[in-house]
Amino acid sequence: MVLKHIALVCSSEENSDKFYETLLGLEKKNTRMVPSQLSKQIFNLDSEYKIVNYADDKIHFEIFIDHQKRFDNQRIEHVCLELGDVEDFLSRCRTMEVEIRQIPREDGSFLTFVTDYDCNLFEIKQN
Repeated sequence: MVLKHIALVCSSEENSDKFYETLLGLEKKNTRMVPSQLSKQIFNLDSEYKIVNYADDKIHFEIFIDHQKRFDNQRIEHVCLELGDVEDFLSRCRTMEVEIRQIPREDGSFLTFVTDYDCNLFEIKQN
């Protein structure tokens, strides 16, 4: 089995570009529209959506742009990313004002999570 992509929602293409291109370093591959009729059939949502695709050779995010969705930070669903240099990544997060949540563990290490600009939650692990 192969994971083909992860679909998330952002409130603007500007937010998604800033997080997925600038912070994560993914390439913006293409954009396309999902017509409202197809969206209704798939998601039971009668709205047209713009999809922006960001990817590299290992991961592909399909970001639905929804200017009207209510975003909040009460989420269980999340994406786990394994990175080479977590400290450098967290430094870039601070510079870009990305929320960082570090939860202390009993062994002195931390569980680390960040959120994009629309409250999508990412667990961050050192590889």
